[in-house]
Amino acid sequence: MHHRRTKAATTTSSSKVSASRERRARRKLDGGATNGCHGDGGGKGYGARIVLLAVGSIVLGAVILWGGALHRVTTKTEAESDGDKGGNRVLSQLGKFPLPKGMKRLRNSKIHKPPPNDADIVTDIIKDDNTNNNNNNNNNNDNPYNPAALAKNPHLGWQPPLLPSPLGYSFSWRVCFRADAKNDGSAQPVGCRENPDEFGTAPPPPLNFVTDSGEKIWVPDVTMVRTMLLHGMDIDGNVFPPPLDEELCQDIGVTGGKSGDSNKECVREANIRATGPLNATTVTISPSNHYGESIVDGEAIVVPAPRIMCLVYTMADAHGNRIRAMRDTWAGGCDGFLAFSTQSDPRLPTISLEHEGPESYDNMWQKVRSIWRFVGTHYLEDFDWFFIGGDDLFVMPHNLKTYLASLVYKDGTDPVTKEYFVGRRFNAGGNDYFNSGGAGYTLSRATLRRFLENMDDATHCAAHRQTSMEDVMIANCLRHLGIHFTDTRDAKGRERFHPFAPGTHLHWKPPGPGQPRDWYEEYNREWGILQGKDCCAPDSVSFHYVKKASMVRHMHALLNFCDLNK
Repeated sequence: MHHRRTKAATTTSSSKVSASRERRARRKLDGGATNGCHGDGGGKGYGARIVLLAVGSIVLGAVILWGGALHRVTTKTEAESDGDKGGNRVLSQLGKFPLPKGMKRLRNSKIHKPPPNDADIVTDIIKDDNTNNNNNNNNNNDNPYNPAALAKNPHLGWQPPLLPSPLGYSFSWRVCFRADAKNDGSAQPVGCRENPDEFGTAPPPPLNFVTDSGEKIWVPDVTMVRTMLLHGMDIDGNVFPPPLDEELCQDIGVTGGKSGDSNKECVREANIRATGPLNATTVTISPSNHYGESIVDGEAIVVPAPRIMCLVYTMADAHGNRIRAMRDTWAGGCDGFLAFSTQSDPRLPTISLEHEGPESYDNMWQKVRSIWRFVGTHYLEDFDWFFIGGDDLFVMPHNLKTYLASLVYKDGTDPVTKEYFVGRRFNAGGNDYFNSGGAGYTLSRATLRRFLENMDDATHCAAHRQTSMEDVMIANCLRHLGIHFTDTRDAKGRERFHPFAPGTHLHWKPPGPGQPRDWYEEYNREWGILQGKDCCAPDSVSFHYVKKASMVRHMHALLNFCDLNK
């Protein structure tokens, strides 16, 4: 069953307007009958007209006042954007890019244009991509929620209801940051979009696939979030992804304070931005912007965006906050999105898979093995690349697509046939190289195929080992197969995949004399660590330890829509 927004406010307003029109029509008829009289009746008709005019003025004034009050309740003013109040403009998830044709603009989620100077802070690359994609959107107005599509996926177009805060204008997003990062959202105020009660009970997944052994299983529609983003609205006509409030562009510390926003500081100082809109089907690349290359000024080549599937491992208690926040922000930028959890929910979608050993952090490797087996079995031929990370990872899909397209263009290769292992390389000592699982890593289709063919090798691919070091295990297996990591730094040596949050990277310093050794420094000793604003490439792809759902939304706003010079 789809959750539908309440229409009580709309119904009430319609009934009032209808009643007002009926009264005016009745008075007009009465006045007409009087005006048809002569002699003394004419004098009475004149008086009746005066009375009618006075009454009409009163009714008109009441309607204007009522309409103004409604506008006040549903539209937030510029004056209220100051301070802690949440009353300010909201931002389309597509930023300055146009909404799909025919999209509804609802009272409870009114879309305003971004700040006039937003164009000044969005790169020319984004402008080029937007131009290329406008025609694609305008020429594809078919409703994706047609009977045939819903027969295949009855939950296509679902999103949880956007419940208004009972605090009204006094609600501030800052209160959402106060909860502990490990909370499940059940105590979060209405308006934070984190409370699992807003989801209701997860429906059973449809058994839509028959295995070779005759078993009926569920194979999720991993394109559903992408489909909704491209359409721009859910099945009920509400905006999707849901708009973000401009308050999220302000300085917000990790606990909601007005100072100490080191993440925003890093985004501003390192000039990190999205390389294009979430709904882009092309990317603009600079093939020389790779470490060891001589960068070519003004280089910009438009190519089709590669198809990427994003995989997230999580737990059921994160569905209502972290997974919802991903779904509401960056997940639609992936061509496929699927979370692997302890509970299946076809609306998100999340799926629970059986694997060897217990469900625990110390057995993460077996969970990840089950993920790769399932993905390789059902989606291998559908995507060019497969990106995996945890539920505390923030991703910029367009930046990932831009980097990967640039990589294969530079190399003159194809991810379907060329084996790539892409992420943030670490060296734990000797020949122990691996890509950080925290920062997320990517396998090309060719690499996933090779891994599937060899993943049950107990000697070289640790088929039965139970350990939390899934990133080390897969690296060891791929190295045995002759597949090595890719250096993902830009031409200036700045990193793109990050094992910490932005603020941590900006302010990281190596330990001083007499201080304990730092594992991060040790793992990067071969390449060194650039400090300050050079910590992070402007086209960075991912940041780890973004644990709070509210911080996911804050980061998404900062990196896509906000004027960081304010």
